[in-house]
Formats: sequence, C-alpha cells, structure tokens
Amino acid sequence: MPGPIDYLIPFIDYAGTLVFAVSGALAGIRRKFDVFGIFLMALVTAIGGGTLRDLLIGSTPVSWMLSNLYVYLVIGAVAFAVLLYPQIGKLRKGMFLFDTIGIALYTILGLQKALSFGLSPLIAVMLGVVSATFGGVIRDVLSGEVPLIFRREIYASACLLGAVVFLLIDSWLGDEAGMSIAIAVVFLIRFFAVKRKWSLSFLTRSLN
Repeated sequence: MPGPIDYLIPFIDYAGTLVFAVSGALAGIRRKFDVFGIFLMALVTAIGGGTLRDLLIGSTPVSWMLSNLYVYLVIGAVAFAVLLYPQIGKLRKGMFLFDTIGIALYTILGLQKALSFGLSPLIAVMLGVVSATFGGVIRDVLSGEVPLIFRREIYASACLLGAVVFLLIDSWLGDEAGMSIAIAVVFLIRFFAVKRKWSLSFLTRSLN
C-alpha cells in the first residue's frame, strides 16, 4: 500500500515544474520574447535541472518524457504568466518568488531521487543542487544574464544547506517531515538572503 511519501514526491515534482515554468515564463516576458520564446524559456527552466540529473544517474527516459502532464503544466504556467503577470506584481519580484520556491522543491526532489538510486549522500547532495539550479542557469544564459549560481549572492549554497539538513534529520523525523523542513530551510535561507542582502562575498575578499 502506498505511503504518504509516495504521494508527496510526485506532488513536489509537479509543483516544482509549475513554479520553475512560471519563473522561466516571467523571464521571457521581461525580455519581450514572443509566445513561443516564452514557452521555450518556461520549458527549459522547468525541466533543465531534472533532465541533467536523470541523465547523470542513468534514469532514462528522463522523468518529464514519461507523462504529458509536465508539458501541460508548462503550458498552464505560460498562460498564467502571460495573462496575469500584472497581478503577480513586478516581474523581477515575481520571478524571484517562483524561482525560490522552485529551488527549494527541486533540491530535495533531486536529492531523494539520487538516494533512491543507491548513490552516496555526498553525490546525492550534489545532484540535488544540480537539479535545483541548472534550469535557472539555462534560463539566465538564454536571457543574456549572468546565471545566479555564479553571482556572490546566496543561491546554490541555500540548496546545499537544505540538502544537508534533510540528511541530518531524515532518520529522526522520517521522510515526510524531513523533506518538508528541508524545503522550508532552502526557501527561507534564499528568501532572507535576498531581502537582507546576505552574501558569501567575505570569502572572495579573503582570497584577494
């Protein structure tokens, strides 16, 4: 009989796809792309990290090819972003919010999938970060911007800390609670890092 985790993981996957697709669509709107360009931005942002993760662990066909629902979610995200973006708020703020939710969800999803393939915790953490960030890297490159992962602000490090939190508390609290807490950790670290202008610049200064 399926347990709660069997329902939670697909929910995280679909939710991450949706919010990353909205983030990509908003980036396309901000760059004044046409509808096809906006759809492409939404698609690569939503599936880029997960596709790379699945290819690295040998999980083929990659997850989004196994169900049309992923494409439908991207189409829905594009329609939402195009029709309702004035209500979302300023595009940059809207993209930040959806991107932050996306990296929180996909960090733990990628970590969990890597662990299910019998990989070591260290490799699983790395794949969790890849899953969370590389869709955004592709989005930023296509937008002509320096990817967030290469800037001084806290981004990939939030994913890293959330993944470590999951590994530390999973055996105590169980998968469901561990995933929920770790997702919240990634979201809150990234959210407050931007709001309060936290960064890791002191590390780069110490090397100069």
